[in-house]
Amino acid sequence: MAVSQNIGVPWIMCQQDDAPDPVINTCNSFYCDQFTPNSPNKPKIWTENWPGWFKTFGARDPHRPAEDVAFSVARFFQKGGSVHNYYMYHGGTNFGRTSGGPFITTSYDYEAPIDEYGLPRLPKWGHLKELHKAIKLSEHALLKSEPTTLSLGPSQEADVYDDGSEVCAAFLANLDDKTDKNVVFRNVSYHLPSWSVSILPDCSQASLVEMMPEELTPSVTSPSKGLKALKWDVFVENAGIWGVADFAKNGFVDHINTTKDTTDYLWYTTSIIVGENEEFLKKASHPVLLIESKGHALHAFVNQELQGSASGNGSHSPFKFESPISLKAGKNEIALLSMTVGLQNAGGLYEWVGAGLTSVKIEGLNNGTMDLSMSRWTYKIGLQGEHLSIYKPDGLNSINWVSTSEPPKNQPLTWYKVVVDSPSGNEPVGLDMIHMGKGLAWLNGEEIGRYWPIKSSEHEKCVEECDYRGKFFPDKCLTGCGEPTQRWYHVPRSWFKPSGNILVIFEEKGGDPTKITFSKRKISGLCSLIAEDFPMVDQAPVRKGGSGKSAAHLKCPKNTLISNVKFASFGNPTGKCGSYSMGECHDPNSTLAVEKVCLGKNECAIELTEENFDKSLCPGTTKRLAIEAVCS
Repeated sequence: MAVSQNIGVPWIMCQQDDAPDPVINTCNSFYCDQFTPNSPNKPKIWTENWPGWFKTFGARDPHRPAEDVAFSVARFFQKGGSVHNYYMYHGGTNFGRTSGGPFITTSYDYEAPIDEYGLPRLPKWGHLKELHKAIKLSEHALLKSEPTTLSLGPSQEADVYDDGSEVCAAFLANLDDKTDKNVVFRNVSYHLPSWSVSILPDCSQASLVEMMPEELTPSVTSPSKGLKALKWDVFVENAGIWGVADFAKNGFVDHINTTKDTTDYLWYTTSIIVGENEEFLKKASHPVLLIESKGHALHAFVNQELQGSASGNGSHSPFKFESPISLKAGKNEIALLSMTVGLQNAGGLYEWVGAGLTSVKIEGLNNGTMDLSMSRWTYKIGLQGEHLSIYKPDGLNSINWVSTSEPPKNQPLTWYKVVVDSPSGNEPVGLDMIHMGKGLAWLNGEEIGRYWPIKSSEHEKCVEECDYRGKFFPDKCLTGCGEPTQRWYHVPRSWFKPSGNILVIFEEKGGDPTKITFSKRKISGLCSLIAEDFPMVDQAPVRKGGSGKSAAHLKCPKNTLISNVKFASFGNPTGKCGSYSMGECHDPNSTLAVEKVCLGKNECAIELTEENFDKSLCPGTTKRLAIEAVCS
């Protein structure tokens, strides 16, 4: 059917080894150098090279090193690759309820070369830019000839592209993930670092990116009024049925089949009668509520009071809830708010993966355990505030807000509304929700998305520094143990008006709205690390106007200048951007040399020459220059 449309360009199928002619089968992976299309008439195409990985609420942060991404790309073209595509090259945001998973965060930054906020992620962006320059210089040979493979050792090889004329390109690869090797190629000795391809320049600018907080400021309608305290409007949802119930039945319904993903929320409600002769009433003890769910999360209320919360996670959606609850003699209302956190969007048969409650029991009564699973349950889809669209400009007045300068804190099922000015400047903006619990946020009716600053376990394993050598997999380089999975939530600048911006928050379980701030994403510092033996392609300058000598490059963001050199050392410095330290070998004039070339400039290049540095230091060692500078 597809081919019969005669659209004029080829069709491709990712990950489909038996794609029929003329459809081209392509590769999605961290590495595709060994991929071969199912016909010699089809080009070798890499449709998804994953430079990072997605995050899930409550999990650690995955990282893929820039060196490994560059290695994979160089290997792909070394082995005859035709078309290469990054997924993702520019990180993004799952605004509103569009995230998948389940449990994928609102941020889809993906540790991509350009981050979620539109800023270059250095050194990854710069490293890949240099790589593609090097590959581009080999363009003629790559297009005009087929590679010849030569073995240079047990895990070392060369692929030579030579069309018989004077144009030639070679890729020298060391696949050993532990040991550097010296090899001889065409009578010349080359030092190949482990897990590298020799066209890779080992040099890039790195950057320090910070989120700079800025208080929410109230919109002032006239200059005479001056600054005043924020005025909050508050609306509290009923825990359970609001309005008229949608339906009632004995037993449980599937959450997703019921809501049809029109909302994250589904209320399961029932009631029980507690006799006055129950022992727990006399002993002032508490029965225990036991719940089992297919996913994804739950808040349990008894008589309008929150008793506790539970959730699954990105690797296992089902969960169990167990908590003592407060019951009184007589009728007790049980309201269970079931929630989805994005729907599964990959894998086989995922339309059959449901969500919602499967068992509810109460332990600790005179008669033992009360099983409510087949009791009469009354259901309500969504929240009243959602139904009335109170987050949209035209729905704001559909309920009676309560105005206050002291909004309630740690109160569940609460809507907050506040009118604020746009943050100053033009940097990208994030909403800092570290002091909130879980919920949804909107600005001027636009959906910022789900927020949930849930922390990952501090008992899991994280790495201080990632070793890029060896095959990458999503759990190889994890950080953020005991930290919130996502603290800041991207708010596009285009959503703001100069003043009169309406921020609406729905908080499910309780937080402190007075501590919500906007944060501006700024590049506050730059780093560069370069070695004397930085390989220039064909010994020609890679950058326009360069001399061909190794040079450290620094470039501040637009409208900022290098105002301070925090660290500079020519010798054998150690550490990484933000935490460099001097080694045993150090030129004491390093800082002065860098300041002379760079202070007060937007960008600069410091060449590793004898005019700038004492190259007689530490004879017999390859020296490096490490710099950290401040932009302002």
